[in-house]
Amino acid sequence: MQTPSMFTWATSNKIYSCMMVFFLSNALEGHMISTGAFEVTFNDVPVWSKLENGRIPSPSEMFQIIDNHMRLHKDDLA
Repeated sequence: MQTPSMFTWATSNKIYSCMMVFFLSNALEGHMISTGAFEVTFNDVPVWSKLENGRIPSPSEMFQIIDNHMRLHKDDLA
């Protein structure tokens, strides 16, 4: 199997490919945030909705929410 040409270009032009990934990911993030689409589910259970709460959670808040759901799920299995 032949190596894809995009991968060959990316390995040859590391700086340009890193900058391209950085700018494309920022553009995608900006688009997703501007649409109001930020829903987080854990084991098919909704744990956060930007539409309901009106904001995006801080990273520490999101980790706490996921940790609480993991503890509840662990207790349900016991």
